[in-house]
Amino acid sequence: MRRIFRRKTVIVIIIVGLVASAAAAYVLFRSDGRVSDENRPSAGNGQQEATPPENDQTIRILLTGDIIAHDSLNENAESDGGYDYLQFMSTFQSVFQSSDIVFCNQSTLIGGDTFPITGYPSFNAPAALARDMAAVGCNVINTASNHSFDKTQSHIDANVQIWEQQDVFAVAGQNASAEAQNDIATFTVEGKTFAFLAYTTYSNVTPPNSYGVNMYSRERASTQIAAARAAGADYIMTSMRWGTEYADSVNSFQKAEAAFLAGEGVDIIVGHGPHVLQPVDRLSRAGGGETIVWYSLGNFLQTQLEPEALFNAIGVVDINLSSGQTTLAYEPIYMHYEWTPQERARGDLLQRKNLQLTWLDEADDLFARSPLSGETSIEQQATRIREVLNRFTPVELIDISQ
Repeated sequence: MRRIFRRKTVIVIIIVGLVASAAAAYVLFRSDGRVSDENRPSAGNGQQEATPPENDQTIRILLTGDIIAHDSLNENAESDGGYDYLQFMSTFQSVFQSSDIVFCNQSTLIGGDTFPITGYPSFNAPAALARDMAAVGCNVINTASNHSFDKTQSHIDANVQIWEQQDVFAVAGQNASAEAQNDIATFTVEGKTFAFLAYTTYSNVTPPNSYGVNMYSRERASTQIAAARAAGADYIMTSMRWGTEYADSVNSFQKAEAAFLAGEGVDIIVGHGPHVLQPVDRLSRAGGGETIVWYSLGNFLQTQLEPEALFNAIGVVDINLSSGQTTLAYEPIYMHYEWTPQERARGDLLQRKNLQLTWLDEADDLFARSPLSGETSIEQQATRIREVLNRFTPVELIDISQ
């Protein structure tokens, strides 16, 4: 797929009057917002197969989970007076750079090296992490998180400035001012304008101001969605920090807010926060069509302990520009580190070494050296991933590089 051009624009919110009454649309669909069986397209009446037609122009969107700057990640990245995180993600660089849109989730603060570098539970990562996220191919970045105010507004200001120095499409979630919070990030791919919105539904501390991080509310989301459409957005992507940690089930709050956002006209909802994968769904969208919901993309680059937090997937959304239809797919990934039984028994977290992210189907040799190799298997995790993602709607396993 060829990118026509890259552009990042910022449109100041225009407060517009919202036209009420989407009630008629709900007559056609189930009350929870999910597409009912009688209205869901089948493979025989319009829903495309998972591999997009070769002759149709397609925008490919890749979706990744949390990037968490644990102490062990920072320590393994440190070398020659600097930090190199790209070494852990290099397997994905060619695939990311050949895709159109690559969503990445900065789930912990990147305030930079002018402040002390710290890990769990109060994070601050060096600027090199943002640099290397951009270098691997991340071009749409969420920064809204429960960890956004782990430090101070000065750290957030620095985080905003660090991303302004990177060549990416859009960054949203943290703000240096109340005025900046009212800006809508947009970018254009293949002649289509995308708006990117980002929110967190919770914070580890009470935010000291109303603008440093985008705390989710229906009022704020509704206003920004309307402004994005008024600014000419063809597609609206919304990042949501939500959900129950380490639960692969979707809670009632997630379902309710996903239905609300679909009712407001959001096209793609990208969820994160639980650190494990959750199901994908298609909801009825205001004005017709569907809203794609990835309830949780789990983790990407990090060194958590639970197997379900280390075996994850990259989500794929292909948009067929001829029909406007979307296909959904995934490919499993594995976050590797080595840790001796003795180090693990005494909880020496900084001894986790030899970090590497890789595709799950290429992980046999690495996983044989994992501390988890006696507790689970690649086959068990591949089955779990497939069953979780497909719980609500079909999502096909593919080889993204092909």
